[in-house]
Amino acid sequence: MKKFVITTGDPNGIGPEITIKALNKLKLPKENIILISNKRILDFYGRLDTGYKIVEIPYEAPILPGKVTAEAGEFSFQALKKACELKPDALVTAPVAKNALYLAGHKFKGQTEILQKYLAHKNQKAEMLFVAKDFRVLLLTRHCALKRIRVTKDLVTEKIQYLQEFFRTHLGIASPKFALCAFNPHCGEDGILGKEELDILNPAVKALLKKGINITYPLPADTLFVEAGQNYREGKKLPFDCYIANYHDQGLIPIKTVAGDSTVNMTIGLDTLRTSPGHGTAFDIAGKNIAREDGMIAAINAAL
Repeated sequence: MKKFVITTGDPNGIGPEITIKALNKLKLPKENIILISNKRILDFYGRLDTGYKIVEIPYEAPILPGKVTAEAGEFSFQALKKACELKPDALVTAPVAKNALYLAGHKFKGQTEILQKYLAHKNQKAEMLFVAKDFRVLLLTRHCALKRIRVTKDLVTEKIQYLQEFFRTHLGIASPKFALCAFNPHCGEDGILGKEELDILNPAVKALLKKGINITYPLPADTLFVEAGQNYREGKKLPFDCYIANYHDQGLIPIKTVAGDSTVNMTIGLDTLRTSPGHGTAFDIAGKNIAREDGMIAAINAAL
């Protein structure tokens, strides 16, 4: 029997609320689902249907919706660490606050990095794949200041080979079609607007094509996503199985614009598959019982 683990995220965010709402609506078989949380936190935000196994993480601090606290960051970290120890077949994580993690002394840029620390072996690397039905976007770089973004030929070829393996083993697509976003506007205009395409991306694509991977040379991102977004809205097949973005906003703005809360953040490259809603802790509406559970439902369904 497969084991699915769910964490409820930051106690002061919307994570506990949307987890309760999602599970109550989905009515899933309870015997193979483990919830990592705290009963006091769950009771504060709603009423969860009985029968779920709950692994308790201690939390003695006040529950303060909308507040960033070290105690909440510590709880978020310990819950995710416990999830890793359980070695589930799939893990669903509600949103956490990076600044709360930092206040607690855990200098991670997000949950993906924590998962890599505790789950990776044999040089495995965690990668961020955002999914909305068959609209998929892989990020070559993750949570990084824009001025510090740097890609290399080795980074590009390595990550896209991980992606190819994921499609083959998990999605059953032997020869997926990948579209690579250009790094610079207008693909750099032959080096006038930047040379990353000439010096890094084009050589990486040549190497990948030699390995039999079906990938485009760099294409202007501003036009590449137009057809994808239109096809997604109309329910048509997208021209590519995955779009590869150089940095966070290049890939997430288009998919979140058309898919909204249906976008799922998926961690691939590790033995455990992890999914999470594509949104954050939404501190501005935490504790008001108005958070929508759509993103959590999408994340749970993707994991299942």
